[in-house]
This record gives sequence, C-alpha cells and structure tokens, in this order.
Amino acid sequence: MKKIILMLSLFACIACGSYYSMNNFYNAHKNDANVTAVEVPRFMLTLLKGLSPEMNTALQNVNNLRYIQLQPNSLTEQSAIQHEINLLTNERFTDIFRKNEGQKRTLVSVREQNEVIREVIVHLNKNQQHTVLYLNGRFSPKRIQEFAEQGKFDNLAQSITQHNSLWNTTAPTSY
Repeated sequence: MKKIILMLSLFACIACGSYYSMNNFYNAHKNDANVTAVEVPRFMLTLLKGLSPEMNTALQNVNNLRYIQLQPNSLTEQSAIQHEINLLTNERFTDIFRKNEGQKRTLVSVREQNEVIREVIVHLNKNQQHTVLYLNGRFSPKRIQEFAEQGKFDNLAQSITQHNSLWNTTAPTSY
C-alpha cells in the first residue's frame, strides 16, 4: 500500500508539472519506516554552531537546515527515492559537484539568486541509504564548492546524527 501511495504521489507531481520542493520531499518521507529526519529550528542552529569552529563556519549563514536519512526496503523504493531527488534538483537547481565512487554517490546541487547561493541540496547515497541535507541561507559559491570537494558536507551530515541529543527538547535539563 505504501508503495502505491508513493508512486501515486510521484505521478501527481509529474502530471501537474509543479515545482517539487524540499518541503514536499521532507513531508512525504519524514514518517516512513527506518527514517531519521531532523528539521532544525533557528535556536538549535546556535547550539550546532557552538560545537566546533568548523561547524560554526559551515552554518554561519544558514537560516533553515533539514536532514533526512532514508533506507528503502526494496529496489522499487530505492528507484522512487532517486527519482524524487532528480525531481528536486532538476528544476531551478544546478549540480555543481557530483562524485561517484563505487557504490557511493555524492551530489551537491545549488540554487542561485544574484550570484549568491540561496539553497543547497546535498544527496549522499551509499549502500542503498539516502541522506539528504538541505541548507537555506546566503552562501559564497566558492565556499560551497570547497565544502563539496573536501567532503565537509559528509562531516556535517555525520555531526547532525552524532549530536542527536540536541534535538530532544522535551528532556529535563540539569543545571
């Protein structure tokens, strides 16, 4: 049933010709099985920036950060997710970095406005696991290119999952 709904939603997006956004992708998958999804509120960005000087540099001009890691259960689901990523990045985005090493694939796609990068989508695909990182803000094209070439987006994605205790805002805090 889940596969049918996924395929119908993909068909609806294609048939309508509407712009497929990160918001659509995130909302379509955040409740899937075996998914880790993080939408970082602005106040949490401050905490992330304080983890290290490198993290502060990476998130310096970020207004919105979303992270989602999907582990499809079948080749059909794997193919559907890849198709959605293509829908997400093909329209209004430019691929600035793509690296395919064996089973590991890395894609960095950006959306520019007046020579400033406003949105960055990073798609990491390894061992049938898809990780999508979305950044919205004001970024230097040169810095984004450096981050892509030096693998710093991989590090950022790992940092987000390693510091998952930051996301638990309901737990009591000891002072």
